[in-house]
Amino acid sequence: MDYGLLVSTFTHRNQTRGLTQQRLLYECLRQAILEGRLAQGSRLASSRALAEELGMARNSVLYAYERLADEGFVAATRQGSEVARVGLVRPEPAPVAAGREVALARRVEGLYRESVAHGEQKPFRLGIPALDEFPLAQWRSSLERAWRTIGPQHLGYGNIEGHPALRHAIAEHLKVSRGVRCEIDQVFITDGTQSSLDHCARLFADPGEPVWLENPGYNGARAAFRSAGLTIVPIPVDADGIAPSAKDWRRAPPKLVYVTPSHQYPLGSVLSLERRLWLIEEARKTGAWIIEDDYDSEFRHDGPPLPAVQGLTADAPVIYLGTFSKTMFPSLRLGFMVVPAALTAAAAGPLGALARRGRLAEQIALADFIESGLYTRHLRRMRRLYAERRDALSDALRRHLGGMLTVSAGAGGMHLSAQLTAPIADVDVCAAARQAGLIVPPLSAYCLPCVDIARYNGLALGYAGVPSGNMDGLAQQLACILGSFKTNR
Repeated sequence: MDYGLLVSTFTHRNQTRGLTQQRLLYECLRQAILEGRLAQGSRLASSRALAEELGMARNSVLYAYERLADEGFVAATRQGSEVARVGLVRPEPAPVAAGREVALARRVEGLYRESVAHGEQKPFRLGIPALDEFPLAQWRSSLERAWRTIGPQHLGYGNIEGHPALRHAIAEHLKVSRGVRCEIDQVFITDGTQSSLDHCARLFADPGEPVWLENPGYNGARAAFRSAGLTIVPIPVDADGIAPSAKDWRRAPPKLVYVTPSHQYPLGSVLSLERRLWLIEEARKTGAWIIEDDYDSEFRHDGPPLPAVQGLTADAPVIYLGTFSKTMFPSLRLGFMVVPAALTAAAAGPLGALARRGRLAEQIALADFIESGLYTRHLRRMRRLYAERRDALSDALRRHLGGMLTVSAGAGGMHLSAQLTAPIADVDVCAAARQAGLIVPPLSAYCLPCVDIARYNGLALGYAGVPSGNMDGLAQQLACILGSFKTNR
């Protein structure tokens, strides 16, 4: 507690002329206790220390403490004086002045993400990997080695582009695993995919310019583009991914096109090769940039991994985004952008103004983790584990909800998409499941305007963080929830 600031604030807000020092301190502490700024049970500074801090006589402090004790505000303990626990209730905040509008900026209207308590692992949450399967001991070793290389000269802000060792490790990994065409100077480290999307929205488009967004699609992309003032144009999705028409290219040529080609979020379709090449061709003609969010491409369960759109042709107009939140763990908060060579030099300067690089130890450790082969080994193990969990969930849903759900999106990734066959609103199912301890986001929540929401009346079921042995019981629980709606009808 800064008592000097406390007294200064009290003096500024109240009529204190004519008060002695001891009376001023008493009134100040009394008000702070009543208003909750000095919490019940908190220990006060010793009379000697407080007198020295405030530059007043110790007897003045003793007087204030004694009077507060006489009135029951302060209790003397062996450790010193502390604020008494007398059940004081903090007053309600003052109402906003009449007529004053309370509102956030229009660009954030409708943006919402459900808050989940730290460490809460509810079944079927999307985007959460098998955290209990992460090789924590090996990661600690990488971190310890990283810290041994760090000196005082490394404790400031890092390079704008990120640590060179991590950029090199990512570039080499992407060339082999995703067919990405890139060199180290094209790789920019970010704080995750959301950070990358924010950078793309500000670096590569101006307010008001159109950006195409998959519909239904990732709400995080919607948030980034709206907050940057871009005009969002919904583009429908089918079994082959994003499906713009020739008319769309003529009517509303985009500045940016956001796609999740390897595993469309949330429906799970895979962008066909024909459509990938057409997308590149049309983007070149119109001067658009494609933002390829390859968020969980590492987990391909059926067939060989699909190459990234970015690497299909030389100098493709693609900004490639990746994250370690799904392959490692979310709190790492490290991702990356692979920027086209033509934009690399121009992007570096503005990025330095938009972001400050940090997490040097984590960046060095991650580079070590990748280059040592531990990252590839971990991915390989998780790929097998997630395939098992997908199969277990698919089988359980087929047994217990065969007539209630139509399941798809199982070729890869970390979740299944399930269409409701019964005339039940997915938002109602989501609310009922939440009460039962399950997190099953409604597919309709990912839809933008200009789409028939009834077509996407379903649920998204994340399976990566759910043990295979739990799937049958959870499917039965979900069947009971859906069955209760039929009974109520």
